Amino acid sequence: MAKRVFGILAVTLLTSALLSGQATAAPDRIQPDPLLMFPRRPADTDWAAVLKTREAKRAARSLAAAPNPLPYNEKEPAGTSGGNDTLAKAEYIAGFGTRRAENPKVRLTGDLRPDPSIPSEPPAAEPNDALGQARDTGVGATRRAVRTSGVIGDGPYGSAGDGTGDFDFYRLSAGATPVTFSARTLTPTGDLDTFLALFDKDGLWALNDNAGGSTDSALSFTIPPGREYFLMVGSGPSGRPSDPKTPGTGGGVLTEGPYTLTITSGNSGGDLDYYSFDLRAGDVLGASVAGGGTRIAVYDPAGREVFGSSQDASSLFATTSPMPGGGNAVLDFVAPKEGRYHLGVEAGEGAYDIKLEAFRPGTETAPRGDVHTIFLDFDGARVNTSIYGMGGGIRDLSPLSAFLPRWRLTARDERALTDAIIATVKENLERDLIAKGTNPRFALRVLNSRDHADPWGRPNVSRVVVGGTILESGIQTIGIAQSIDAGNFGKEETALVLLDEISSPAGPVWSLNTYLGPGSDKIAFLGRAVGNITSHEAGHMSGSWHTSLANAVPGIMDPGGDPAVMFAVGPDGRGGTADDPDLDLVEEELSPAEGFTGIEDTVNRSAWAFVRGTGQDAEVTR
Repeated sequence: MAKRVFGILAVTLLTSALLSGQATAAPDRIQPDPLLMFPRRPADTDWAAVLKTREAKRAARSLAAAPNPLPYNEKEPAGTSGGNDTLAKAEYIAGFGTRRAENPKVRLTGDLRPDPSIPSEPPAAEPNDALGQARDTGVGATRRAVRTSGVIGDGPYGSAGDGTGDFDFYRLSAGATPVTFSARTLTPTGDLDTFLALFDKDGLWALNDNAGGSTDSALSFTIPPGREYFLMVGSGPSGRPSDPKTPGTGGGVLTEGPYTLTITSGNSGGDLDYYSFDLRAGDVLGASVAGGGTRIAVYDPAGREVFGSSQDASSLFATTSPMPGGGNAVLDFVAPKEGRYHLGVEAGEGAYDIKLEAFRPGTETAPRGDVHTIFLDFDGARVNTSIYGMGGGIRDLSPLSAFLPRWRLTARDERALTDAIIATVKENLERDLIAKGTNPRFALRVLNSRDHADPWGRPNVSRVVVGGTILESGIQTIGIAQSIDAGNFGKEETALVLLDEISSPAGPVWSLNTYLGPGSDKIAFLGRAVGNITSHEAGHMSGSWHTSLANAVPGIMDPGGDPAVMFAVGPDGRGGTADDPDLDLVEEELSPAEGFTGIEDTVNRSAWAFVRGTGQDAEVTR
């Protein structure tokens, strides 16, 4: 079935759109990161270009370090394990936090003891330069982990052969359940700059070069059940074959030399390091690990994993976000309540270096009394689409009114439709967050172009443009946000909800007309569906990632794949009938296809993004 993804961003993540395959998009279409999108045609995504751009953004990202971060070195002696390997044995970091007497930034250093139980395998025989020649590691099927070695340049295609470039391929698979893998190279001697890429039979999924600023590479990824993938070791920067199914299709020799490769599934199974600290309700936590660590995770006071990461997705943060990035793995989290939280370093080997930082939400530190505004623009707008990451320029988008005939509505219906859209957005982003969130100072203003003067361009005003087409915008999507911004530090951003695909003739699953029937309340259905998409994009801009579509919990931040969920179509398959559900921001599992793990509280990510300004960035009187 065709898949569509609402939303925004990603990194070396796997998205539900990736499951649809890979193709090259038309050159006149912008290809922003699909995790920011609800794509029109996921199969048109040029994943090679997207992944290359992610790497470039990550390499270019340079956030200011704390003038005097609190140093903390792991107490468990290097080369040993067992001292802090569980949440119950976590080492407490005193003095870290956002209160006046605390330091909001920590430089945390430690060491993961190499796992002696990981079996070692001799180098694979050459040639192993294509998918069909890949060595079967057994990881994910018959074993948990493997360590092996190899040489880039020793086969028939290296500098001693035809000079097209040597690559080593390794086969990985998942059984009945998804499996998360971590792979890391080390280059003990020589000039080799390793490069890792992940393929399936249809093309490229993920890549990594220069992990943590080194010439080694690290890559983590989640493989769906019953699927087979191929990990490639090559040489950087970005050396890979033009056709991974055919040996000898590389672009030439880059660097050569020996390497070691360690592949693990799930947690490392060896040394684990846990740390604890106290957070206040609304604290925005960021962490980035470099060096030997390849996975980090946050656990709440009840011991639940609330965010786990084996990748750096910080290129999707707002440009004004102060959150750390640039490591092997980066996470962000908003604390819904005060308590003792835990950070785990759960994969990798050797010495690691973590930037652990906490902030108060961006709108709380705005001038006293300031309230964030989300402006719903139904009148069409001029947007510089380069903000979505890849090319673009100034584009004029048509208004909502231009699409009414496509739903068989007239100009007399426009007021009722906009009323329904506005009501849905206000329910999702105002009433529900007041009723369900833990932020006692919640404040948000939702304005619209029909009833209010246009405030766009003023401080603390974000907008969602509801109108325009793929052709006008140059973006093959239905919805897209500018960033994923835990803490709402980018308070002047733009999201789009394009209307051409969802107003197309009945038939496609992404057309709202497909779900209308004789008993449908058309205005109610269209207003709720468009309002939910609008709320989804606002949810990204206020900090939420995609949640899982595979479980039984429907939510505003579900990524697509089944548009009827976002459109709130009930069991009868018709929109605008009595069994249509009320879709909300909820507490739900993060989307496993996108490389994160844990339970995401999308309610409080948004609730704490909208705080009445106090003018303070230290402790706030409660």
